[in-house]
Amino acid sequence: MINEVLDELRERMLKSVEALQDDLMSIRTGRASPALVEKLPVEYYGTATPLNQMASIAAPEPRLLVIRPWDPSALADIERAILKSDLGLTPMNDGMLIRLSIPRLTEERRRELVKVVSRRVEEARIAVRNLRRDALQDLKEFEKEKMISEDEFFRGKDKVQELTDEFVGKIDGIGKRKEEEVMEI
Repeated sequence: MINEVLDELRERMLKSVEALQDDLMSIRTGRASPALVEKLPVEYYGTATPLNQMASIAAPEPRLLVIRPWDPSALADIERAILKSDLGLTPMNDGMLIRLSIPRLTEERRRELVKVVSRRVEEARIAVRNLRRDALQDLKEFEKEKMISEDEFFRGKDKVQELTDEFVGKIDGIGKRKEEEVMEI
């Protein structure tokens, strides 16, 4: 009973960590990375479509992204989506592909990005704590319904806290690495 709750908790916390990692990939550092634009929604035939589903994205140089759409008629739509995004990049369209030159980050912009990273890391911590609360609630219900003893409840509660501490530590580590990456010149 308790093990089932712990297994489900571990799985859900792992998903929170993975979501944070995916989220942080889209935050721009000094280097070009296809992850920067691959989930960018492009209005294509009336439907918001992720860019990686309609084009190949490559980083041939450290400061350049090349987007080659499979349907050349989508170039204007992709260009419009990049301009509307908060990436701060200007696309160069040559009729066949789009080039995105990644400018160097200013010190001020780096500090803003670190704040964004910190905010997203805190959101992930809150998500993990909410999962902890839900698991503890499940354990309390099991105890109230006499499915587990009081001792088992307290042992389960300690294990839930250990899991929470483990995943909060992972989240903090991911956030710290991303902040260092953003501040790297």
